Amino acid sequence: MNGRSVRLVLALAASFGIAACAFEAPVSAVPTSYDLGPGRTYARSNPAIPGTVLVAPVRAPAWLEDDAIAYRLIYEDAARTQAYAMSRWAAEPAALITDRLRSRLAAVARGVVSPAFAARSDYTLRIELEDFSQHFGAPGESRALLRARATLLSSERRVLLAQRVFSVERAAAPDAQGAVKALTEAADAFLEDVVKWTIEYAGKEAK
Repeated sequence: MNGRSVRLVLALAASFGIAACAFEAPVSAVPTSYDLGPGRTYARSNPAIPGTVLVAPVRAPAWLEDDAIAYRLIYEDAARTQAYAMSRWAAEPAALITDRLRSRLAAVARGVVSPAFAARSDYTLRIELEDFSQHFGAPGESRALLRARATLLSSERRVLLAQRVFSVERAAAPDAQGAVKALTEAADAFLEDVVKWTIEYAGKEAK
């Protein structure tokens, strides 16, 4: 093969290489979206809550009012919240928890309504989310924390029946997927605790 042939072969190889690069799949810049997973199916029997519950939308502090998956490096600066760049919640955490809470209470109450229904209710349940984030105590070591204040009212009498702060922690793998898994587990445990608590105090009011 003479020099001219060699140059021709190299030129063809280079052109094929450029073409191959042009057809490579682009790297997606869209963050991965997560929710709390499929909701559980609960068997309905005689309602444990003797009445209808109005579940107000869960409220959250300003730093939780978006779809970011938040974390804190406690060992570095506990007062600073950070967020994963390529992983997000499918909606604001407060909205995800609101939907889950209404579904869970619907299985144990005579009925569940939201403020938008403008319907009469026997009880009003309000949840104020204080924390829903991943905490790194050291590099590579983290836990998920959910902390919230629940308030149960008599809707008709506008009387406070009970109020309590709930705090749930779960061990978490030190990444976004670990945060999602552990926060989902914490949310489910929190909802079970809130439902039991609501049943207890709504029952006392009914007597």
